[in-house]
Amino acid sequence: MGDAFCSDCKRQTEVVFDHSAGDTVCSECGLVLESHSIDETSEWRTFANESGDNDPVRVGGPTNPLLADGGLSTVIAKPNGASGEFLSSSLGRWQNRGSNPDRGLILAFKTIATMSDRLGLVATIKDRANEIYKKVEDQKSSRGRNQDALLAACLYIACRQEDKPRTVKEICSVANGATKKEIGRAKEYIVKQLGLETGQSVEMGTIHAGDFMRRFCSNLGMTNQTVKAAQEAVKKSEEFDIRRSPISIAAAVIYIITQLSDEKKPLRDISLATGVAEGTIRNSYKDLYPHVSKIIPSWYAKEEDLRNLCSP
Repeated sequence: MGDAFCSDCKRQTEVVFDHSAGDTVCSECGLVLESHSIDETSEWRTFANESGDNDPVRVGGPTNPLLADGGLSTVIAKPNGASGEFLSSSLGRWQNRGSNPDRGLILAFKTIATMSDRLGLVATIKDRANEIYKKVEDQKSSRGRNQDALLAACLYIACRQEDKPRTVKEICSVANGATKKEIGRAKEYIVKQLGLETGQSVEMGTIHAGDFMRRFCSNLGMTNQTVKAAQEAVKKSEEFDIRRSPISIAAAVIYIITQLSDEKKPLRDISLATGVAEGTIRNSYKDLYPHVSKIIPSWYAKEEDLRNLCSP
């Protein structure tokens, strides 16, 4: 049921959709407003816990230009009720002979997709990470290296190149056990290999403290007004020569902004939300403190409030 304009009734009327015929019919005069409509909904509902291996889907996934066959290879499935003798049968032997040469790539792409989903990354970053891994894999020089660290490093580089950077700690949290040091080494290796392939340095994109601000503030549950003030403050901080990492500056700005508001956040909470050590935040705060009057927006805090800030 829904509403549509009927040309006979000359007004909006309630219409009925006839699924068997594909017709949209006016409920008041019976006029067929649209015929042979295409039903774009699924043909069935699939309940994963009940369906078992009997997946009713008749189509595969989308084509993937990074795979040799475009991701459209054929797999001979084991018949229902078949025993372990399937692999020794003629069909099983053919399946083994025609094993997918891109099996390793498919597994790698699935791992990258899982990490991307856990970090809430958009599809363009995931696709860029897949492209980077494919280029490295084509050089046949990554054997013996930590695969999880390599995939995590591809995702880190893709985030940088798409101007949506993530900290190494954030990437490390979804990297299946790979350490920060291993991811760092893998990143340097990938950059070197891609540079050798293209003959020029790899563009990684510049990290700004503002790139992390909204996400960090969201992790701390800050209000819209404090988030706006933090974003303005971190943008102003770029005008000064503060020799700290962008992540540390972002954490220190958040600390200052929250100290000036009614919803003060303890240093420990800011450290957990940003992944920056408490000592590092203190040192960054010490570097920012002389410029506080020029960094903090005037609409957010008065000079008296700034003077009441604790000195580092």
